[in-house]
Formats: sequence, C-alpha cells, structure tokens
Amino acid sequence: ILAKYDIAVSLGDGLRPGSIADANDEAQFAELKTLGELTKKAWERDVQVMIEGPGHIPLNLIEENIRLEKEHCFNAPFYTLGPLVTDIGAGRDHITSSIGGALIASLGASMICYVTPKEHLGLPNLEDVREGIFAHKIAAHAADLAKGNKMALSWDLAMSKARADFRWEDQFALSLDPEYSQKLFEEGGRKVDKEEDFCSMCGPDYCPMKMTKNLRK
Repeated sequence: ILAKYDIAVSLGDGLRPGSIADANDEAQFAELKTLGELTKKAWERDVQVMIEGPGHIPLNLIEENIRLEKEHCFNAPFYTLGPLVTDIGAGRDHITSSIGGALIASLGASMICYVTPKEHLGLPNLEDVREGIFAHKIAAHAADLAKGNKMALSWDLAMSKARADFRWEDQFALSLDPEYSQKLFEEGGRKVDKEEDFCSMCGPDYCPMKMTKNLRK
C-alpha cells in the first residue's frame, strides 16, 4: 500500500533520550541501528522513509547524532524533536529546542520539529503553537544561513539595508512576524515616521546608524 500510493514512512525512535542524562546512551544508538535496518527493508520495497531523532541532547553531543544517523541510516532524511539542549527550560522549552534545532539543522538534519512553551507542562493552546513555530522558523533560517543558502542570505541583507536606511515599514515586512515587530516598535511611544531616523533604544543622539549616515554626508 505504501509503495503503491508513494507514502513516506516516519521511523520513530521510542528510545530517544527524554533527559540530558540519557543523551547518546547505548539504547538510543542501538535503536538507531535498527532504524537503519528498517530503512533498507523499506527501500527494497520502494518505500520512502525519514528517520526521527532526539530528544534531549547537550550541545556538545549533537554532532555525534547527525554523524551516526547518516552512517547507520544511509543518509535517509533526518528530522529531530529539537533537540532540547537543557532540561531546566520549563515554560521556555521552545527556546531550548530551537537552540538545538539550529545546530543540528546546520549540520545536516532535513527537518526540525517545533516544541511549544508548554512542553512537559501541558497541552498547548493556539498562542503556544504560534510561539513554538516562530522560534523554530528562526532556527531553521539560522541553519540555512550557516549553510550558505543564497535565499536566506539575501533576506538578511535586505533587512540590514532597511535598517541602515531607517525604512521601518520594510523592516516590519521583512521580519518573520510583521505585526508583532511593529507592535514592539510602537510600544516605544512612536509611530512609523520616515522623518525619524532612530528608534527608542539609542534615541536620536546615540543611534550608530544615524551617526554613520551623518559622517558620510
């Protein structure tokens, strides 16, 4: 059925580490070898697969995960649940997860799965999902930059130029969350004004962009 309808199978890792203390243990990597065997069986039947990865992994052990997955699973696409790089981020685990996600994606993971602030605490609501997705979209973009992706690089360059020119509307539009970035800008007591070439962080007298612009005149 899977081959006939070209359905890809996600091979899950039930022994993935649920805490930093279990990261890269014998059980985890033994299961990874089993997933590699299942990958070959699926390919022999013309079925596509992707490999699920951890989990809770400290930064210094992430590289080993991607390296062994490529070795044992024959470069099958690897997607990870983060990984979360610390266990103390309750209420902020979308951050601990996106940190690990950025690193493992830069090393070759094909996809990162988002985690919400409610991870380990309860079922997420719509806002939790939104925050988790934004955090991991940033992580994925950071990984694309690290790999030299031209589209990602051009996006960042466009933002840098908009900042240098004080084009506020363009800065909002180029951000991942335009409405939120404009909201934070206006919380400084200002509305978008093309005549004002500063923000409330440094003010009109100490803005480095403005000072550089004046020096070039």
